[in-house]
Amino acid sequence: MPEIRGTAAPTTAPPAPGGGHDRRRQILALLCACVVLVVGMVAAINLAIPKIGDSGLHPSSSELLWIVDSYVIVFAGLLIPAGVFGDHFGHRRALSSGLAVFVLGSVVSAVSTGSTLLIAGRAVMGIGAALVLPATLSVIVNVFPPAERPQAIASWTAMTGLGGVVGNLGGGAVLQYLPWQSLFWASAPIALALLLLVRAAVPITPVRQVSQDPVGAALLIGGFLSLLYAIIEGPGEGWASAPVLVGFAAAVVLLVAFVLYELKREHPLLDPRLFKLPKIRSGALGIGVTFFGMFALFFVNAQYLQYVKDFSPLATGLGILPLAAGMLLVSRRSIGLAKRFGARPVVAAGIGSVTVGLALLSLADRHTPYPLYALYLLIMAAGAGLTAPPLSMGIMGSLPPTQAGLGSGINSSTRELGSALGVAIVGTVLNARFSTSLPDALKGSHSSAQAIRDSEALGVEEHLRVVDSFTHALTIGYRIVAVVVLVAGLLVTTWFREPKSQPASPS
Repeated sequence: MPEIRGTAAPTTAPPAPGGGHDRRRQILALLCACVVLVVGMVAAINLAIPKIGDSGLHPSSSELLWIVDSYVIVFAGLLIPAGVFGDHFGHRRALSSGLAVFVLGSVVSAVSTGSTLLIAGRAVMGIGAALVLPATLSVIVNVFPPAERPQAIASWTAMTGLGGVVGNLGGGAVLQYLPWQSLFWASAPIALALLLLVRAAVPITPVRQVSQDPVGAALLIGGFLSLLYAIIEGPGEGWASAPVLVGFAAAVVLLVAFVLYELKREHPLLDPRLFKLPKIRSGALGIGVTFFGMFALFFVNAQYLQYVKDFSPLATGLGILPLAAGMLLVSRRSIGLAKRFGARPVVAAGIGSVTVGLALLSLADRHTPYPLYALYLLIMAAGAGLTAPPLSMGIMGSLPPTQAGLGSGINSSTRELGSALGVAIVGTVLNARFSTSLPDALKGSHSSAQAIRDSEALGVEEHLRVVDSFTHALTIGYRIVAVVVLVAGLLVTTWFREPKSQPASPS
């Protein structure tokens, strides 16, 4: 079993290790609100795509993907460094700093007058979100006693899924009546209020002394960014074009260099040998692929309901409610089910449900009644609710509490990387398939929204043909995502097993 490196050096006594913090329930509610905010902004932007596409920014299809994914790329790339930052400097400090940066990024996004500035503002928000998310889980691990910790982590995990649903609901409500900038003007004061509450209510938790690893962080972020650049730009530039090939090559070189560099360091940012632990390896892949499917859905759902079913932004937000209901009901029971039947069967059933849900969603077209579509969403939600809590608990339980930030960083970064890849891949497939099927009069449209809107001027028959081309492109995208989830799920269930001994203590 790999040694878990790092020297524990608490600077403050942990809050009542036996019985937990006296106000742990109130703290949990506050931390969950922070989670819902930063995860919600991953999903809320999807409802703004039609308005941003029609705005004076005039974004191209690839720029729209960057507007969505710049937040998630930075979010995912910084989660492990941000988790280690919290372990070293304090989880409350990391949480407070993250909320402050999130406010700044929201304001920059709101005042953007071009696509480049909006992408930059979203990236700044991603920096803030990366500091927030692992800190919330780390605080939970430190303020809850071992007996209550699994259920508290299950609640946190439910919020990571519910955040996407709340983002759809809140974003839909705002965008129903206001321009796209209002989405960011609304998030800034919410983050500021949470910052003030965190400073007042969240206790200082133990920290450990670790060496900083800026080189490792740069290699990790660079690898993620290069991979997503190649996926997003592939359709426009051509898969065999020099920029795309360089992007894929750079991703391989940087990520291999990261692994080799971390193996040689005495105090690595992330020791690759940790992935020899079955629950860390399977948990990281399982959570990543679950949210790969979920956020591919979030990206496509907003466009399907608005472009194909002619839902308003508010109705689109409400249309995602079956996901919220399913995830809340199932995730609250997943830990109990895992104790009764074993975590491995529960995880297998969850990933299987996500795969089936994606396959069913691939059948949706303009004739699909919403109640049937809602049933498909419920199947997806049940799968995610079953899968995520046991996998998150497996990752966190494989590391000691003094490395809660690292464990949370692994848990969160794989989820956000999966989310970013889900959006990038389904968006890339959608844009590539849809653009090739457009009539000549619509070739060169900046976005799907513009193409579908402009097709109305070509007559009812031509408009319906364009809409059908769009749903056919969705079908291909969903089926590709479903195959990826299925294959990865088989690996997860093969790897997921109880370790033969307990994880090593920090040396």
